[in-house]
Amino acid sequence: MFSFFKKRPPAPPPEPQPPAPPQASVAATVALPPAAPVPAAAPAPAAPPPRASWFERLRAGLRKTGAGIAQVFTGTRIDDALYEELESALLMADTGLPATEHLLADLKRRVKEAKATDPAAVKALLADALAELLAPLQRPLEIGAHAPTVFMVVGVNGAGKTTSIGKLTHHLAQDGQKVLLAAADTFRAAAREQLAVWGDRNRVDIVSQQGGDPAAVSFDAVTAGRARACDVVIADTAGRLPTQAHLMDELKKIRRTIAKAQEGAPHEVLLVIDGNTGQNALAQVQAFDAAVQLTGLVVTKLDGTAKGGVLAAIARWCATQQRPIAVYFIGVGEKLEDLQPFDAREFAQALLQ
Repeated sequence: MFSFFKKRPPAPPPEPQPPAPPQASVAATVALPPAAPVPAAAPAPAAPPPRASWFERLRAGLRKTGAGIAQVFTGTRIDDALYEELESALLMADTGLPATEHLLADLKRRVKEAKATDPAAVKALLADALAELLAPLQRPLEIGAHAPTVFMVVGVNGAGKTTSIGKLTHHLAQDGQKVLLAAADTFRAAAREQLAVWGDRNRVDIVSQQGGDPAAVSFDAVTAGRARACDVVIADTAGRLPTQAHLMDELKKIRRTIAKAQEGAPHEVLLVIDGNTGQNALAQVQAFDAAVQLTGLVVTKLDGTAKGGVLAAIARWCATQQRPIAVYFIGVGEKLEDLQPFDAREFAQALLQ
C-alpha cells in the first residue's frame, strides 16, 4: 500500500529465540476415516490496486487540461506548426511562458536525439520532459524527526485549506500518529466549527479560543502537543489575500510565536492552493513564500480545471529561484482518498494520456 508519509525507521526486531524442544504426547492415537474433500471456493475478484484507482481518478480530473495539449499530436507531421500549436496549448493550460519555453526547448532536444518521426512518440517525449521538470517538487512528507512535528497551514479563503487539514489529519491518524489541531483561524467562527467536525471525525483534540489571538492559540497548541507527547501539531490559520499586508504580518507573528513554543518549529509551512486559479496560484506561492518561507504545497481542486499546467510554472519558478518547495499532496475531489501524495511522472502521464 502506498505510504503517505516518510517516518523514522522502526527499532530492529528482537533476536529470534530457539524453538522449544518437542514434548512427548500422552494422548492415544485414534484412526479416523478420511474426510470428504471440501470443494474449493471460487476466488474473489481482485480489487484494483489503490494507486491504480487513484491514477484513473487523476487522469479523469486532468482531462480538461490534457485534452487541449493532446490534440496537438493528432496529426502526422512534426514541424514548426506542431510546436507552435503546442506552445499555444501549454500557455492555455497556464503553464506560463518560462516553463513553456523550457519545455519546448527540452522537447526539441529530445526529439532530435531520439530521431522521433511519429507525433505519438513526440507526445511521450513531452511527458518525459514534463516529469523531469516536475521531479524536484516530489518529496515525501517526513514525520518523526521532531517531537512533535509542527505544521503551519496557510492559504486564501476558498482554497480548501481546512478541508485539506481534515484529510491530512485522517491519513495521519490512520498511520498511527497522535495529532493535535490548533484552530488559529479566530477571525471566522465557521472555521473553528469546520475544524471541530474534522476533529470529532478523526477523534483528535483541538486547541481553540473564541475570538482569541491566533498566535496565542498556536503557542498553546504547540505547548500542549509537547506535554501530551503528540506526534504532530497542525495550526490552521485564517485565509487571506497576499495583498492584505496587515494579515500577512499576522502570519509572520504566528510563525515567530510557534518558534518560541518549540525551537526549530514550524517544521513545515504548507500553502494550500486552488488548482483552478492558474497563474494566480504562482503569485500566491511567491507572496506567501516571501512572508513565511514555505516548505511545501497542497494543490486542491485539480479535477475539472483546464489550468493544471500551473504546476509546471511553479516548478520552473522554484528552479530559477533555487527554492526547494515540495508539492506534498494533490487533490481531485472531495473524498478522503482524493487527496494523495504528488508523483511527478504519474502526473505527467495522467495529463498527456
